[in-house]
Amino acid sequence: MSAGACRSRILVAPAAKWPAFTRDNDVARGFSVGIYDEVFRASVTDPEAFWLDAASVIDWSVPPTQALDSTNPPFYRWFPDGELNVAYNALDRHVESGRGEQAALIYDSPVTNSRRVYTYRELRDEVAAFAGVLADQGVVKGDLVVIYMPMIPEAAIAMLACARLGAVHSVVFGGFAPKELAIRIDDAKPKVIVSASCGIEGKKVIPYVPLLTKAIELAEHKPEKRIILQRAQLTAELAPDDVDWATAIATATPADPVQVNATDPLYILYTSGTTGKPKGVVRDSGGYAVALAWTMPNIYSIQPGETMFTASDVGWVVGHSYIVYAPLLTGSTTILYEGKPVGTPDAGQFWRVAAENNVKSIFTAPTAFRAIKKEDPHGEFLAKYDLSKLEYLFLAGERLDPETYHWATELLGIPVIDHWWQTESGYPIVANPTGIELLELKPGTPTRPMPGWDVKVMGLDGKPAGPNTDGAIVIKLPLPPGALPTLWNDDERFVASYMSAFPGYYLTGDGGFFDDDGYLYVMGRTDDVINVAGHRLSTGSMEEVLAGHPDVAECAVFGISDPMKGQLPRGLVVLKSGVPNDYESEKRLCAELVKMVREQIGAVAALKEVSVVAALPKTRSGKILRKTMGNIADGQTIVVPSTIDDASVLDALRPVLRPEHTTPAADGDASPKAETAIGV
Repeated sequence: MSAGACRSRILVAPAAKWPAFTRDNDVARGFSVGIYDEVFRASVTDPEAFWLDAASVIDWSVPPTQALDSTNPPFYRWFPDGELNVAYNALDRHVESGRGEQAALIYDSPVTNSRRVYTYRELRDEVAAFAGVLADQGVVKGDLVVIYMPMIPEAAIAMLACARLGAVHSVVFGGFAPKELAIRIDDAKPKVIVSASCGIEGKKVIPYVPLLTKAIELAEHKPEKRIILQRAQLTAELAPDDVDWATAIATATPADPVQVNATDPLYILYTSGTTGKPKGVVRDSGGYAVALAWTMPNIYSIQPGETMFTASDVGWVVGHSYIVYAPLLTGSTTILYEGKPVGTPDAGQFWRVAAENNVKSIFTAPTAFRAIKKEDPHGEFLAKYDLSKLEYLFLAGERLDPETYHWATELLGIPVIDHWWQTESGYPIVANPTGIELLELKPGTPTRPMPGWDVKVMGLDGKPAGPNTDGAIVIKLPLPPGALPTLWNDDERFVASYMSAFPGYYLTGDGGFFDDDGYLYVMGRTDDVINVAGHRLSTGSMEEVLAGHPDVAECAVFGISDPMKGQLPRGLVVLKSGVPNDYESEKRLCAELVKMVREQIGAVAALKEVSVVAALPKTRSGKILRKTMGNIADGQTIVVPSTIDDASVLDALRPVLRPEHTTPAADGDASPKAETAIGV
């Protein structure tokens, strides 16, 4: 039996364990074509007709007559003869059609104990005024503006103001280290940088202006102006040439929307590389607007006037797409949340926000729900709120383990929708299209490819892999509208990174397999596959087993070097709140986990050591830094990723990952270590 076949047996739970959320007609899907199948087939057999029809929901100043320009592959361009303004589509047209007094954006900040509702009319006026501020600083169509701000409404206003002028924005996660910000400044070469006096992380106030000043000192490129928003929590000392947001906007002349070509860039967003120059993912204007407008009713089941709560950050692609652009393009209500899933102040904040705002769909990362599960495993906070309006929970950003899937499903009693996409794609590649046809739910898989995404799995021989067989996940070209057309000022790197491994296909960098029903299982980045004595094993399958233990809140498995077998898997687990954490209890647990992996995967997995730790290192978007932990265990010099959420977690793990290289305890200190490991 292949490793892929073995894994599918582990990941696909028995049918009796699947929540009964499928529609009646889905039962017969094996015997008749469903709605999803018809829509998907239309999108891949005649993509130009499909997307030209989808483009009709956008207001164009010059409607496109051509869907796709394929004259220079792999540089495809969608709607090449169309013209529009994305900010007009997100704001003005809704005011003109009668939605001016509807809530457009709700700002909810438990860290500042504040809340504000912006109607479509108010948000349009704020955006037009700040676009006037940018115009006063010389920003015109095609110029680039870096936005370095926390999760406040002004971040979204700045993004939309750039779009209104036809300028290109590049949002950098607020609080990024000066060196990383400087790298992005040098690559993007902004005319203006927009920032705030501070951000708030939990109970800590983080001054931004000193970080920005240092970054500009480090950068070779010097922006012409800085616009600074002073927050009540901290007043920054401004330089003589700095522009105060409040002062400037009070006297600005509102700017009208500027029409751009559909192929003109709307924004660039840098991927979180650990070394070297980051990749600036380019997003076009027309294709992105069309794609996002299509996804809201068809994937997320959100209609105009309904509310979506996306708990992410505007510094990430999820925030760009589903906090700012997609909800507003649709005429729905979006929530911008400045806080954490736990600790600001408790594990019930997501439920509070959803209840207070009649949220229909929540979208966040699995790590957020694992944090809630760890702090409130029995859902006691949930009982305090009325979530009768909540219909769906969408999770993406990393693999959703079946244990968290089942926990959330049982807790909420609604469909929990795993879906998979990337910064490069801009919106879901594989999902469950709730607005078209709610497909059968299976834990461990984001379901099936969405219309427009012709997904394949390629084997090491470069040929399509059969069902239940591992391979590289690729997408047949051309990519659909909204996906990256290239990298910022780096066509050569675009081709080398994504288009060279399998000619005619985009390389996602993830590995996985299709099951017999056409469901895709994404097992992680291809560099998470380890080679144990010639056996290629996905660490994801082992994580599925560890996460299935009732005491485990979250876990990670990664490869470490071994002189005999090449590599061996190493496991780390974080316990749920209330689980005994004395030395003997943890020792027994680790032995149970090793045994579970051997029983469910086999001795070939060779997992011999599992440790209980207080926390796992993650990026701010929730991705676990498996490769970094493996490098520490192997004694390699590491570069701490700029996107890490808490670097102290790595410091705490060093004695666990490299115990022979840590200072021994002082004489007389016989207390057991806080982290327990067991080798079998």
